[in-house]
Amino acid sequence: MPITHALLRTSALALLLAAPLTAAHAQQPALPAPAAPAAPVAPETVVAKVNGAPITQGDLAIASDDPALSLPGVDDAQKKNLLVDYMIDLKVGAQAADAAKVAEAPDFQRKLAYFRDKLLLDEYLEREAKKAVTPEAAKALYEQTVKAMKPDEEVHARHILVDNEDDAKKIAARIKGGEDFAKVAGEASKDPGSKAEGGDLGWFTKERMVAPFAEAAFKLNAGQVSDPIKTQFGWHVIKVEEKRVKPVPTFAEMKEQVEQYITRKTQQDLILKLREAAKVERTAAAPAEVKGEPKKP
Repeated sequence: MPITHALLRTSALALLLAAPLTAAHAQQPALPAPAAPAAPVAPETVVAKVNGAPITQGDLAIASDDPALSLPGVDDAQKKNLLVDYMIDLKVGAQAADAAKVAEAPDFQRKLAYFRDKLLLDEYLEREAKKAVTPEAAKALYEQTVKAMKPDEEVHARHILVDNEDDAKKIAARIKGGEDFAKVAGEASKDPGSKAEGGDLGWFTKERMVAPFAEAAFKLNAGQVSDPIKTQFGWHVIKVEEKRVKPVPTFAEMKEQVEQYITRKTQQDLILKLREAAKVERTAAAPAEVKGEPKKP
């Protein structure tokens, strides 16, 4: 689980990882790329020691999950080397803070208690969600969702957009006289988004287009060309290429969204259940709850 960003805050040390190496670090020779993938290293393996305190492979794994230490474009060997440097600096700084009795300050104790609670909750929610996101649950939710979906008609159409009705009438006459629609669109259309594609708008459902355009397009049969249609964008001549009922997305296409939904719902339901079972008391020092708004976990 990614460590909370605020717990390992973006600091001068973290920024060093994203910036060019310091002079001290730059002196280290570049590590050659490994010839073959390295064997997995046990989490308890010690990679460095600072005044006798060990830094393990497991510590590096946690640090590598910290968004503040993201190193895109850096190969694995270099990233590990940089993370070891960072963890050494972190351990040195933490030891100095301990010696200065920073941990004894009340404000620090409150922060520590807050982040401990947050990390515990995050870990608990993640574990419970993993239990809920089973292949069976995902497939069942997909099938339930698909059954509830109403058939939705789609049209594959082209259009030519011009500024005035006279030009639109002339273009409609050219098309109906036998000229190629895509060729005329490339010459005359004012729509920069589709002009280069011969006016092709791809597949769309009715609600995706402005009302006059959609109504005209969905009344046409495949192969038909419309009379000039006015919208807020100008005047259009439309040709419908194909019509179909929108295909239902496959389970493979929806799998990620289904799993995300199950995760969110599981976590939300769990928090609400825990809160309902807990004895919660708001004191006079707490701000009053706003009426009409749902309680937030």
